[in-house]
Formats: sequence, structure tokens, C-alpha cells
Amino acid sequence: MTRPPIVVLHGALGSAAQMQPMADALSAIGEVHCLELPGHGDTQLPDAATFSMATFANALRDAITLRGWHQPLVFGYSMGGYVALLLESLSPGTLGGIVTLGTKFEWTPDVAAGAAARLDAAVLQSKAPAFAEQLRVRHAGAGGWEQMMVRTAALLVALGATPLLTAETLASVQIPLRVAAGSRDDTLAEGEAGRLAALLPNATCTPLPDVPHPIERVPTALVVDLVGGLLRDLSRS
Repeated sequence: MTRPPIVVLHGALGSAAQMQPMADALSAIGEVHCLELPGHGDTQLPDAATFSMATFANALRDAITLRGWHQPLVFGYSMGGYVALLLESLSPGTLGGIVTLGTKFEWTPDVAAGAAARLDAAVLQSKAPAFAEQLRVRHAGAGGWEQMMVRTAALLVALGATPLLTAETLASVQIPLRVAAGSRDDTLAEGEAGRLAALLPNATCTPLPDVPHPIERVPTALVVDLVGGLLRDLSRS
């Protein structure tokens, strides 16, 4: 029996290596591919490309086309979920299903400015040197973590000025979805995951009790249950 393709997408400041424990766990239920977005980890941003959600969505689309994955299911953590939703809104039918975890979609100028302000490399180096060192090692192959922080801050400001996931664009995402968020995820506004699910024609919202935002603190079994449940629904349709 053919194993369904599952693409694992990391979040902002993340990398493919960071998501490997999730990919390993999901390999029990599908053929897993851990994709690294341009400008992260060991993946350089192409010279002609911008560090943007559009570039990331194009990278996902290109990987699907190049590798011949037929309507893969995407597990998108945080920003990775945004990328998957954006691609499917632009090219309906590219994906077979999406599971998002901790994906923020309510970006306003004020929210984006606050998030961008927390991405000051010098401040982070001073206040959280251990985390700064993790980022330095994680993104050494993509031009350095300081550059990645500056680029990510600019990306968030751009999202605040012009959100790409709106009620109109999300209405075009007709594939089955699971929108999950931890009860201790302080990156999302109260009820934000439920509002996202309500804007999607074929989505359910799954709260995860006592789960925070960092992917390293999310039990892999919860993600396997989420993705496995969606795969079972897809197999019955």
C-alpha cells in the first residue's frame, strides 16, 4: 500500500533539523519529507528571491512539483501553517490536506510591530545568550542568524501592513484542515485558532490542553494523532 506523502514545515526562526523529531514520529503513518524554507537553516535564499511568504509558498509548490508528490498533506508548524494555507489559496488543489499548529493569521500593524521588536539580535544576545547560540548554529548555512532575524522582522511588518490570509483568501481553501493550538500558546490571541478554523470551509479546531508554542515542547504523539486523524478522513472521502 502506498504511504501518503506528508510534508513537514517549520516556523519562523526554525529549520528542517529542528522539526526532525516530529518528522521521525510521523514516519510511522506516511512518507515524510521535512522541507526547509529559503533563508533558514542550511538553505540559502536565492539571489533573485525576497524573504517573503510568497517566496516560501513558491518553494513549497516547487518542491511538490519537482519531487512528484501528489496532493501531499502538510503539517505546518506556526509560520509553516501560514505558508501551506497561502499556497493552497493561490493554487487550489495543490495540497490534499493541512494540519496547522500554533499558526498566527491575525496580523495588524501594531501586532506585527510588537513581534518585530522582539527580533533584535543584540537584545536577544544579551538577554537570552543560550537561545542566541542555538540560532547561530541553526542558521549558519543560510547567511547567519542576525540577517535572518532582520529579514523575519521585515516580513512580519509587511504582513501587518498587508495580510495575505483574509476571509476572502481563506474561503478558497476547500481542502480538509485541522487547526490546532496549545492552551498555553502565548503567540496567539485568545480564540484566534477558532476564528481561523471558522473562516475555512472544511476545517475543525483542536485545542491542545497545557501545550505551549515551542515545537520542542509539543508531544509528538499529539501531532501524530492530528495528522493521522486527517489522513483517515481523507482515505474515507
